[in-house]
Amino acid sequence: MQKLQTVREQYDRYCAKMRKIADVKNATAVLQWDQETYLPAGGAAFRAGQLATLSTLAHEMFADESLGTLLHGLAEAEGLDAREHNNVLLTLEDYEKNKKYSAAFVAKLSQATSAAYHAWIQARKENDFHLYEASLQQMILLKREEAALLGYKGHPYDALLNDYEKGANTAMLDTIFDNLRGELGTLLQKVLSRPPADEAFMHISYDKGRQWAFGLSLLEKMGFDFNHGRQDISEHPFTTSFSPQDVRVTTRINEHDFANMIWSCIHEGGHALYEQGLDATQYGLPCGEAASLSIHESQSRLWENCVGRSMAYWQYHYPDLQAAFPQQLKDVPLAAFYKAINRVKPSLIRTEADELTYHFHVMIRYEIEKQVLEGTLNAPDLPVAWNEWYARYLDVKVPDDRQGVLQDIHWSHGSFGYFPTYSLGSLYAAQFFAKATTDIITLEDDVARGNYAVLLQWLRENIHRHGRFYTSEELCRKVTGAGLDAAYFLRYAEKKFDID
Repeated sequence: MQKLQTVREQYDRYCAKMRKIADVKNATAVLQWDQETYLPAGGAAFRAGQLATLSTLAHEMFADESLGTLLHGLAEAEGLDAREHNNVLLTLEDYEKNKKYSAAFVAKLSQATSAAYHAWIQARKENDFHLYEASLQQMILLKREEAALLGYKGHPYDALLNDYEKGANTAMLDTIFDNLRGELGTLLQKVLSRPPADEAFMHISYDKGRQWAFGLSLLEKMGFDFNHGRQDISEHPFTTSFSPQDVRVTTRINEHDFANMIWSCIHEGGHALYEQGLDATQYGLPCGEAASLSIHESQSRLWENCVGRSMAYWQYHYPDLQAAFPQQLKDVPLAAFYKAINRVKPSLIRTEADELTYHFHVMIRYEIEKQVLEGTLNAPDLPVAWNEWYARYLDVKVPDDRQGVLQDIHWSHGSFGYFPTYSLGSLYAAQFFAKATTDIITLEDDVARGNYAVLLQWLRENIHRHGRFYTSEELCRKVTGAGLDAAYFLRYAEKKFDID
């Protein structure tokens, strides 16, 4: 009995340490959120220093030798339940990885991230990649250094990829993308052979304030808890969480393309519902964190596409959208609207791409990032490489930097290895939604009535509550009975676009 009590005390001490580290990390996240929403331009230099200080502090707390001793002891101890034991093992894995970084490297990376972010913002405003080039090259050099610090067996990209998708590697992704490229390309050509839907009505003037109000109503209807979250405007839509009880989303509004705002709200709302559905009692612990970036993306893509681009969804919401914009939409029937929002066409902007061409946007970034990490591409080479890949994969000509290599925020954050999780997330989303449709026989009718409570509860029960207890593949098998299978997405796409 005494031994079990000692283990319990040790576990409680571990939890207390991890929650303090989480507090520091989430204080950092608040400053990062503010940096992308409200920070005045003149505050950038001090904010970079503040972020570097907090990032270094969190690193040092997590690298503390006493924490390592505690974790090693708990990993061998008896008396913990399965979730507690898994928390310890996952934290120990994270701890050993964190030890590979020096405090100096963490501070340098944080400073570089702040500099790259503000340079990216300025470059986008002036539509000039050269304003971003030097800070991006510094980030690239640091990410190559990071890959070497972490170590890898195959490609240097694997070291960074594993940070976002545990167990993934370039060999696995090359196989997935090679297969998907062929089958998806065939499906895409069939869809593109048809006369395109008319979408001109989507690009006339839509008042910014009315768009904002409509977006908030969509989030609320999905189940986003505004008592424990909020939405703001940012240059690039994103979701961040400081706890399950404080989750922030952002969107952007184009007065001549209301679709930009609508699907940003639904997409980020899917991310936010996942964060709000995590177990708050596990704050600071692995089982209180998302399973992986691909599972996170599965939640946003499930809501954005499987739900938000369905006919059933707009049977309920379209009358309200017409009421909000009567002059623009009064003569547009629901069927025409549905075809327009699901129009397939090669385009420039990933976040605005249709469900089929979206994967080619991801593959382009994946190919570029591999070359960057292996040293065959540097920052000055990226605009030309970007434009060449877009011509090769999507047969589109990139007119300028803003619509090309400057469109994504990720590289300014140092998020190399992140993009493949977008495609994996779409594949998981289709597989999860197929299972949800089987389990919830009234799902389509529920969506057509604007009732998403049953679906949200299904997601909470089957996915959200588990945190990192399972890997992506383990979770997929637990939920659907099989590992990740792109056939679910292809069948979903064939049905939606009526391909036989």
